[in-house]
Amino acid sequence: MSLLVVGLSHRSAPVSVLERASLSADAKVKLLHDTLAAEPAAEAAVLATCNRIELYADVDKFHAGVAELSTLLAQHSGVALEELTPYLYVHYEDRAVHHLFSVACGLDSMVVGEGQILGQIKDALALGQEVHTAGRLINDLFQQALRVGKRAHSETGIDRAGQSLVTFGLEQLAVHVPVAEWAEGKRALVIGAGSMSSLAAATLARVGIAEIVVANRTAERAERLAEILVASGTGVTASAVPMSRVADELTRVDVVVSCTGATGLVLTGDDVAAAVAAGSAGAVPYLPTPWDSASAPAPRAQADSAPLGLNAELVARLAAASAGGRRLTDAGAVRTKVVVEERDGCPVGLEALASDPGRTADGRAALAGVDAGSLELHGTWADQGEATAQRQQPRKGARSRVDQQPVRLALLDLAMPRDIDAAVHRIPGVRLVDIESLAETSADAPMAADVDAVRAIVAAEVAAFGAAQRAAHITPTVVALRAMAAEVVAMEVARLDGRVPDLDERQRAEVTQTVRRVVDKLLHAPTVRVKQLASEPGGAGYAEALRELFDLDPQTVASVSRADEDDKNHDSGRAS
Repeated sequence: MSLLVVGLSHRSAPVSVLERASLSADAKVKLLHDTLAAEPAAEAAVLATCNRIELYADVDKFHAGVAELSTLLAQHSGVALEELTPYLYVHYEDRAVHHLFSVACGLDSMVVGEGQILGQIKDALALGQEVHTAGRLINDLFQQALRVGKRAHSETGIDRAGQSLVTFGLEQLAVHVPVAEWAEGKRALVIGAGSMSSLAAATLARVGIAEIVVANRTAERAERLAEILVASGTGVTASAVPMSRVADELTRVDVVVSCTGATGLVLTGDDVAAAVAAGSAGAVPYLPTPWDSASAPAPRAQADSAPLGLNAELVARLAAASAGGRRLTDAGAVRTKVVVEERDGCPVGLEALASDPGRTADGRAALAGVDAGSLELHGTWADQGEATAQRQQPRKGARSRVDQQPVRLALLDLAMPRDIDAAVHRIPGVRLVDIESLAETSADAPMAADVDAVRAIVAAEVAAFGAAQRAAHITPTVVALRAMAAEVVAMEVARLDGRVPDLDERQRAEVTQTVRRVVDKLLHAPTVRVKQLASEPGGAGYAEALRELFDLDPQTVASVSRADEDDKNHDSGRAS
């Protein structure tokens, strides 16, 4: 066995790199074909999820295999090799098996113990079988990985060590409230109808969401998912809409879960801002400012009320923000980024706004005579001050201020690359949880005691798999040896017939059976022992020794290997 895996995951690479390195369905197929076309690889499979991209191959040369697989990953992911290389990891032979089994059990997942990865491993094997790049090794490996993953979930409490990515994401949206309590009576929009979106929709229905709307580019898939949800027995109301209706639905839902295969953004900041502004009564308003878009016309100066060139309502909001000790973006003003040097005080002396109640009593009076550029500099200074404060305090403490804000729209982005513009978290009343924030939040998640039990299962299964593969490697040689012995027996019996033609059928059969028993007894102990030795680490040389000792024809051994591989591929069928 010369199994090699080259890949990157949320553990080795930042989300920004994973986003760019994602593979489309067509790219996966092309990658597999090109891997087999490469000289070092005999078979291959690709495991590509929102959290990882891994290329598995049976190679005959380690260094050449690493170089070729790394190059192919870079070519098909669209990320330059020199940029991708620092984030790649490599596992070989037993370490590669250990890695896949750990992945299958959820030990390497962003949320420990999540079971979604088993379906993704099954899909990876099915694709390899469909395009005929999965041979005996890949079939055995991935089928065993599925069995190990199922065993881990059935024999241990690994499910208690972590939840599915969807459930964990919903917990982050609900913050300090039980998910069922948070979800009660809410309306949700699910964008996409693939496996992850379907899981998200089912999870939403299970936790108590009252109504689910499914939007998908293929109407039939959206309608089918809605039908399944209605028939689930959870009591949820479900319907399907075309993607063109997403903007309308945003104004009437409380929760959005998006997981599509789109290469661009599905929801932009403008989409979410417009939906929040047009939302139901009680929604937190979002007032666009002249800096929301480079193309937006600046408001005309109003000399009597706002000499800054800003509308009176915005001036009042800015003043109220200063009076409350908040930074300006908390009042809804989105500014162009301006870089200023860090200084002890505001570069334009506006820090007095927060400490002088008299000046902040009236928005127009508070900011009279201050030009827009100075406001911009003050806002940047305030941002830098808060960023410094956040770096000096624990992450959870910094986040608690955000958690206290009322939420009009909760967004869960499970796509890679992302579906939802990360900038929407700046919009008041919007909470966004995406792959990156899930990675940060789950990094310090407590490990359950059951994780140790799963690790023990993985270690035992890796040893068993390696032994079985090494034993299987010598099997063609043993079969060829026994075939040669049977041929010798047949030749000697035929010679006996020529020398003693008067033997009757019963006598001839008895002589033939006696000779066969002798040969079998002579071969039994050596073949059993050589299989045992070959199953141990470093036992690959015993097959070669057997071939040399008995002068076996290499072509005969090769033909047995091919026949055995054909039988295994036929019996394996589709991924199960």
